[in-house]
Amino acid sequence: MIDPMTARIERSGPVAPRSALAKLAAALLIAVPLVLTIDVVSASVALLLEIPLLLLAGLRAREFWVRTAVLWVAAPLSAVTIALYGATSGTVHFEWLVMRVSDGSLALAAATAVRVLAIGLPAVVLFVTVDPTDLADDLAQRAKLPARFVVGALAGMRMLGLLVDDWRALALARRARGVADEGRVRRAFGMAFALFVLAIRRGSSLATAMEARGFGGPTPRSWARESRWDRRDTLLVLLAAVIPAVAIVAAVATGAWNFILGPTA
Repeated sequence: MIDPMTARIERSGPVAPRSALAKLAAALLIAVPLVLTIDVVSASVALLLEIPLLLLAGLRAREFWVRTAVLWVAAPLSAVTIALYGATSGTVHFEWLVMRVSDGSLALAAATAVRVLAIGLPAVVLFVTVDPTDLADDLAQRAKLPARFVVGALAGMRMLGLLVDDWRALALARRARGVADEGRVRRAFGMAFALFVLAIRRGSSLATAMEARGFGGPTPRSWARESRWDRRDTLLVLLAAVIPAVAIVAAVATGAWNFILGPTA
């Protein structure tokens, strides 16, 4: 449901209304330890522990599958690539030219596929529920990032959607002048250059408008909305830190843990 006052999608999940900075911290706490490991046990345990977090995010089933479709395609493709060209160890099951499938490459492929899902799913799901304005408020007020940089980045993100409309307008204008009937490649390069020039002009106008409104001033600026952080935000961050910790402990206990910077099995 979309709020008519703020044009935001209202979600019912308990994770959705949490602080944008808490969601960013949770995604990083889950991703960084899993990036440094490359075994199937830690990735699998982390993925299982992430299921409640994904269910509590408030995404509908269709939205979840649409948003994460790239991950479900990338995971098996990366697994196939690693299985064919990964490090060879153990019994070799298939070999042809530079392709070689062995026990080691299969284990590495399985770990890679599960790790892609374990890292990507929470990041995508958490960021889907993040409003860019809330994230900018949190980064400036709580993370103490420069307000000028944060507001400028927010304005740039808000204008990304205009590029699609500009491309469509350029195509219609060229078609109205009769120059869009042939030479598709040449036309695409011309439109891309025109779009680039238009984006620079719009960015210059936006920068001038922001400077006129005091965004570049040395004094601390005020904020229309105060960034809030409560116990539930802290709980979300703690839960996110527990997930990779439990996963690594499980991998170490089973003897399957493999540090990505260390020697591979």
